[in-house]
Amino acid sequence: MQSKLKMPLTGIIPPLVTPLLDNDTLDVEGLERLVEHTIAGGVHGVFILGTTGEFASLSYKLRRELIRKTCGLVNGRVPVLVGITDSAFAESVNLAAFAADCGADAVVLAPPFYFATAQPELLEYLEKLVLQLPLPLFLYNMPIHTKVIISPETVYTAAQIPGIIGLKDSSSNLVYLKQVQHLMREKKDFAFFVGPEEFMAEFVLTGGHGGVNGGANLYPKLYVDLYNAAVKKDFIEINKLQQKVMQISASIYNVGHYGSSYLKGLKCALSLCGICSDFMAEPFHRFKSPERRIIEEALNGIEF
Repeated sequence: MQSKLKMPLTGIIPPLVTPLLDNDTLDVEGLERLVEHTIAGGVHGVFILGTTGEFASLSYKLRRELIRKTCGLVNGRVPVLVGITDSAFAESVNLAAFAADCGADAVVLAPPFYFATAQPELLEYLEKLVLQLPLPLFLYNMPIHTKVIISPETVYTAAQIPGIIGLKDSSSNLVYLKQVQHLMREKKDFAFFVGPEEFMAEFVLTGGHGGVNGGANLYPKLYVDLYNAAVKKDFIEINKLQQKVMQISASIYNVGHYGSSYLKGLKCALSLCGICSDFMAEPFHRFKSPERRIIEEALNGIEF
């Protein structure tokens, strides 16, 4: 398996929201605006069909349409990473093949959900899966949704399998991050990304390769600038930009009372900025007028 990617991949890779008009209709114009907005902000790639993209709530038909449209819109300007996480082995393989045909650059996989796999079972699964994948694979550690942690030792062993080229971690577990970084210190071509944007800069300062940060849907240049400041170890700039990231986190992601508030807030903000629809796939629903007014006030309070 030959990767077109320059490894290790580095920078800001926004996990794109999936713009929707209803449960099974893509907001195509919104997707085009979102792709252009993020690329204009200097991002180093895009990731579709992740958690922020509501992949588990989307039909296979819609997932394929999203892959085809996104790859066409990006048109090779930045790498496109496609989530292929599924409870069915064959569906992950099928989606990876479709993504390759559409021109995607890599696929991203969390452990199959519903049944909790043990670490030896997960490794065996990955060994068999990679043999059938036409694209290189990023592992995706998302234990809150999969009930399975890809242990540091499993990451290390999996990284020896040809075709597995990186890890995106969304556990928010700093001990885990340090353990993986220690084990992978000699494997310089293995990309290691973090999801939570609140500590992305610190992660890059200690050797991480970048962030898969939801806020980069909304303010891509902010996150790219923060990443660049971390690479340069410009602590004054880091401190200034980090304050804005924390303002976004506090004022947009925490409106509402449920675990879905992050995504509802992000989609609402994108809608208010005229980028795409804020419709959310079932079982979730967009914010109503009271929350929408709070998000609007929050956006007005963020200065650049």
